[in-house]
Amino acid sequence: RLADPAAANANAKLVVMVPIGPKAFNHYIDLQGKIEAQNMANVAPRGQGGFVKAVYVKQGDYVQKGQTLVKLDASVLSQSLAAARQQVGGVKAQLDQAKSIYQRQQNLWKQNIGTEIQVLNAKTNVDALQSQYNGALANVRLAEEQVNTTNIVSEISGTANIVNVKVGEFFNGNQQIQVVNNNDLKIKVNVPESYADRIKVGNTLKVTLPESDNMVLNSKVTVSGKVIDPITRSFYVEGTIPADKKLRANQIANVQIEDYAIPNAITIPVNTLQTDDKGKFVLVAEKDNKGALVARKKPVVIGELYGDQLEVKSGLNIGDQIITEGFQSLYDGQRIVTKAQ
Repeated sequence: RLADPAAANANAKLVVMVPIGPKAFNHYIDLQGKIEAQNMANVAPRGQGGFVKAVYVKQGDYVQKGQTLVKLDASVLSQSLAAARQQVGGVKAQLDQAKSIYQRQQNLWKQNIGTEIQVLNAKTNVDALQSQYNGALANVRLAEEQVNTTNIVSEISGTANIVNVKVGEFFNGNQQIQVVNNNDLKIKVNVPESYADRIKVGNTLKVTLPESDNMVLNSKVTVSGKVIDPITRSFYVEGTIPADKKLRANQIANVQIEDYAIPNAITIPVNTLQTDDKGKFVLVAEKDNKGALVARKKPVVIGELYGDQLEVKSGLNIGDQIITEGFQSLYDGQRIVTKAQ
């Protein structure tokens, strides 16, 4: 203490005080995350891949879902298709002939010419050839589908972000073409497991993009992971964000996750909090029984801290005048004056 209590009235100290009023207090977890595209596809062949005959897209092109991006060599598969179609034609001719014979046998049998076994044998031959014909048609459809697999299509609409394939190369879909849809983005952040009980779906997210002129985006937690990563000891949190031409997948973002909110809280500047052997306290300005303004020590129970604002759970009331400047050397009961006096 710089002043003796007996000389308090003669040594009034100049201070600054601020009235306490209720205000919203929000606590955030400050982390770093990144923007991800919810629709991102590495284009891959439906079969085993093959050698490239043509590439119909270049990096940066916008492509539609179902659009053909690459054509693979289909010569061997086309030969198989031609053979399958030829087989269908041969079996179809045999089936037509068998049906004709069966019809004649039926007509003769109705005229009591021939035997019943001849009719049954003709019917059995028709059934067998019909089964062969159906199988041949199925083989044609399968061969057509295999030929179609040489047309490599995009499964989503978006921008061709990666095109790393050329005519003559073997295409197997190993990240050779990537399509990204930036119209459907999300923010993803890994949260330390110590906050697991404080993060819930619906929590407010504030996303700041330092590389985009500190653009601020507001979102909500839409997904909160239920598994702790054994290496990082964290879980992931996601939230959807609005589309914007300035945004890019994998862009780094500063993320604030609101985990605590009080609409009518009592808060004080954190630097006004003091501690003695009895606990934590702050100094407020009050009038004594002579009407003189003095400093009073108020023990407080504190809550959350965010930025320079500290929540006070108890010990202060609305309207109290907290001393924010000049409090460092004050003692309980010391005479004070303010700049307004």
